[in-house]
Amino acid sequence: MKTSGILLFFALLFSACDSNNNPFVYQKDAHGRGKAHIYVEESFKPLFSTSIATFESQYPKAKVTATYGAENQMIDAFYANKTKTIVVSRNFNDKEKEYLKSKNVSYRSDKIATDAIVIILHPSMEDTVLSVAQIKKLLSNDNSKLPSNSPLDQIVFDQKGSANFNYLTNMLQIEQLSSRVSALQSNEEVINYVKTHPGTMGIIGLNWISDQDDPTSMAFMDGLKVASIYTTNPADACKPYAGFIYTKEYPLIRDIWVINKGRRSGLHTGFVLFMKKDDKGQLIIQKSGLVPALTPIRLVLQ
Repeated sequence: MKTSGILLFFALLFSACDSNNNPFVYQKDAHGRGKAHIYVEESFKPLFSTSIATFESQYPKAKVTATYGAENQMIDAFYANKTKTIVVSRNFNDKEKEYLKSKNVSYRSDKIATDAIVIILHPSMEDTVLSVAQIKKLLSNDNSKLPSNSPLDQIVFDQKGSANFNYLTNMLQIEQLSSRVSALQSNEEVINYVKTHPGTMGIIGLNWISDQDDPTSMAFMDGLKVASIYTTNPADACKPYAGFIYTKEYPLIRDIWVINKGRRSGLHTGFVLFMKKDDKGQLIIQKSGLVPALTPIRLVLQ
């Protein structure tokens, strides 16, 4: 009877602790155990597909499911409490921070890597060196031409409201898009469309074509040209290689942020730490041709 009473006491204690969010309550998930559903900007899909598979192989009791989509959709999902974790290309701005504070929503933002926007071209196109100013004109002015006066029929993004779309239109302060600008549904669709349509330029995330050890990434590269970009001096034009991203010589760079809701430690937090601080997580980022937030990158002079 005494043993039964003690067991009943502890059962009631833990039940009460659970309803009051007591920190001593048993959690169904931990850093390497349980289930987590994260929302990831589609530009970063190759990186996170590999990272999730590696994380799950390291922690067999963990299951991480990812939903991929446009950045604006990911942020809306965070607001709607559909997920605790989103992966986007920016931190919350001041207005968003004030809104979340007014709703008593606690969160943590972690920069895990630096990425880049890539301008891809149909292989028949001659103009592979472009300035930031020229890109702005091509996106916003129907009459603007390529430096060689070659025809440019279409410019395609992945999705309206994506990280690629948001970054370029905000950075270049574009108020009105040219009529030749259109959106598809994914970075992969942009790659395949540019390959098969002469006179077409595409805007994608570097992550889709940067992993030299990934056969899929290399297959995407086949049949494409990647533009070199400069700000003021054509002699400074460079492609989005990790070294030029690290030194910020490549002009079209952005960060990858993981934003995690709540203070309680669990699988969501464990996955963020894996991406930010774990040697394997940072190595995956570096192997993907991106610049890790913490791990130094080795620069090779040529």
